[in-house]
Amino acid sequence: MQDSLLSIIYLVGSVTFIIGLKMLSAPTTARKGNLVAAAGMALAVFGTIFLYREGDTRLHNYGWIFSALVIGSVVGVLAAKKVKMTAMPEMVSMFNGMGGACAGLISIIEFNHMQHAGGAASVGMLLTIVLGLIIGSVSFAGSIIAWGKLNGKIKDKSFSGQHIFNLLILGVIVVIAAVLVGQFVPNLQTTLFYVLTALALVYGILFVLPIGGADMPVVISLLNSFTGVAAACGGFLYNNPVMLTGGILVGSAGTILTILMCKAMNRSLKNVLIGSFGGGSGSSAGGGAQQQGNYKEISINDTAVLLAYANKVMIVPGYGLAVAQAQHVCHELESLLEERGVEVKYAIHPVAGRMPGHMNVLLAEADVSYDKLLEMEQANSEFATTDAVLILGANDVVNPAAKTDPGSPIYGMPILEVEKAKAVIVNKRSMKPGYAGIENELFFQPKTSMLFGDAKQVLQQLATEIKQV
Repeated sequence: MQDSLLSIIYLVGSVTFIIGLKMLSAPTTARKGNLVAAAGMALAVFGTIFLYREGDTRLHNYGWIFSALVIGSVVGVLAAKKVKMTAMPEMVSMFNGMGGACAGLISIIEFNHMQHAGGAASVGMLLTIVLGLIIGSVSFAGSIIAWGKLNGKIKDKSFSGQHIFNLLILGVIVVIAAVLVGQFVPNLQTTLFYVLTALALVYGILFVLPIGGADMPVVISLLNSFTGVAAACGGFLYNNPVMLTGGILVGSAGTILTILMCKAMNRSLKNVLIGSFGGGSGSSAGGGAQQQGNYKEISINDTAVLLAYANKVMIVPGYGLAVAQAQHVCHELESLLEERGVEVKYAIHPVAGRMPGHMNVLLAEADVSYDKLLEMEQANSEFATTDAVLILGANDVVNPAAKTDPGSPIYGMPILEVEKAKAVIVNKRSMKPGYAGIENELFFQPKTSMLFGDAKQVLQQLATEIKQV
């Protein structure tokens, strides 16, 4: 009876994951979708704790289990409530790394349990354990490095021949994994297992360490898919359908998103896997950069007049908007312009910010209508009929060098073609390069004007001026 009830609970949990993921595809239902999936996970967790049994043995040590649940829940809630929108990519990387660590620890525990139990293990069991260990360890180590790079604690680092060295480590990992699964040297199984663990952690570090700034959204997505696959391996180990379903959903969704991100960046997924994706772009500020030319500034008053008397304005949000926490005042500016009959839309680049969907989440927090958020292809078709483009902290995603300069690290990356508009206003704190560390030739074009200052303060001043125009 209990086994049947647990199976039903797992089925319900799996269905809630699928429904929740479907609801996450629309901003109007995303919050409910998250809650639905969370409820299914809670049901599966408590069902496992109270109903799971292996033979006549049930789970025990409830004190340890619930202590861990309480501590983890408190830490998670506090982290989610306190995190700033600018730090969201770091938190995602950190939490994703914890998922990879859990998957790796599951493999270690099950391997030790198998060794102590004695007897020959099945090839399928060993393969699942080894895959979970490798993928989980790579995801954990890589996510921690990504976290450090996103918050500025770790810089882009690479050495001569690193791509070859990475491939060599990957080759050794594959060989050791094959030896373990084939049980060719039974007396060295434990030693080889922990050597494999160390090599997977090292590869995870070296895989992410050289990756440059603007490429980080793709890496976060790829590591997320790794964690999902590692969790699915845990589902195989425990014959747990809800864990398997959740892992497959995360892994497949992350993989699809990675491919879409690579397409948006015009990068090769193969280069991501060997650790050369965007390598050095974050540190090669001189690569592909032009000599800084002459630029012109525009005042707050002139900007307000230009925007107030425009027929159509396109706003391009970037990481600078997130840093300044200016999404709410940006929405206020949008409302003021619309009251004057100005059509206002937002142009969203797939990799704007430092994680996939960063700008969408940022603007949704400020209650910006999702209908006004245009994807890159749609926005590019409308720039020619736009009177003014207001760029708020975006840089690399509007850099024409991606189309015109073969020597640029971002050459070939699809961009927002803002230069087609009649006037371009760029709000930045200074003329420093963007996250990719390269010069932006857009700033020196005749129709571009620079509006320096903190995004939030500038938008507040613009709102005040527009009220008086």
